[in-house]
Amino acid sequence: MSEKIVVCLEKGGARDMAEAFSRRTNTPISEKPGEHLTVLFNSKGVSLTGYGLAYQGDFENMLHRVTNGRLQHEMLVRASKSEKPGRKAIDATAGMGEDGFLLAAQGYEVTLYEQNPVIAVLLKDALRRAKKQPVLKEIAARMKVTEGNSVELMPALLDPVDVIYLDPMFPARQKSSLINKKLQLIQKLEPPCSQETDLFDAAISADPDKIIVKRPLKSDFLAGRKPSYTLSGKAIRYDCYTL
Repeated sequence: MSEKIVVCLEKGGARDMAEAFSRRTNTPISEKPGEHLTVLFNSKGVSLTGYGLAYQGDFENMLHRVTNGRLQHEMLVRASKSEKPGRKAIDATAGMGEDGFLLAAQGYEVTLYEQNPVIAVLLKDALRRAKKQPVLKEIAARMKVTEGNSVELMPALLDPVDVIYLDPMFPARQKSSLINKKLQLIQKLEPPCSQETDLFDAAISADPDKIIVKRPLKSDFLAGRKPSYTLSGKAIRYDCYTL
């Protein structure tokens, strides 16, 4: 992580979850939030606070994208379309899991890899809460989080996978006042991906049927490799590699 964090446990927070996170990150539990970034465990779940901002993962705000016939219009869903029973996907750069949620809504069993421990605990908590909500639990049940470096984990996969999804974080070109609070806080934790070639090579080594890469519309191909085909939107595109 690029910035020191504080772990704070308040009344009603999940002590076992806070203690496990504290051990993993070698960060003592404090009674008060820190001056900068704090991972806060309280009765509402787990959140990231700092710099006058607060962020908590929440899949409920994704519902409008997967209901009332909207799901099939999502570019990622079109790129990953399949009717294969028991289909499996890996989101190798999970972040807060929004794209993994779209894959799960489409019917994939999705494994989400996230190496940053702060983002991973926020994602795990968001999924934990989603599994308790009737409108979300069926989709959330198809998602599981694996904390670790996907570059190291993908080559060791034993089971076949249909799709591997890659979304290296976009370069932080925007002024902080123009981006949402989630990105403002998370960009302080995790810089844009600098291992693009390693990431792509690891995905290939897992031997999926397809690799899907999310890119800014006018950016270069990931690791300089031309896709089999591309789906383009107004600001982003999905480069698809069929293997």
